[in-house]
Amino acid sequence: MAKAQALAALLLAMIVALATMEGAQAICGMANEDFKLCQAAASVNDPTDSPSAECCAALGKADLGCICRYRGVAGIWMRIYHIDPSRAMALPGKCGLTMPSNCS
Repeated sequence: MAKAQALAALLLAMIVALATMEGAQAICGMANEDFKLCQAAASVNDPTDSPSAECCAALGKADLGCICRYRGVAGIWMRIYHIDPSRAMALPGKCGLTMPSNCS
């Protein structure tokens, strides 16, 4: 469970950090615009019930194994940007994606 929370923290921190940066480089196959597409579904305040089709398409192109390697470094960003780790962790599953076994 701790690994899942760390992955959620990382995913959301990346979403938020990149959403605030213009012209950011892609990280793990997701560009700034891709992270922005998923931010609403992981927000603490007034989140959407489901990720958008665009968010799922972006996650589908992402290197989820790469995202796993960044886990554990994103907690502060989640608090700053009001991201819910449980919602973030649920995004790949809600999109019909399976996280690599070493992430769960």
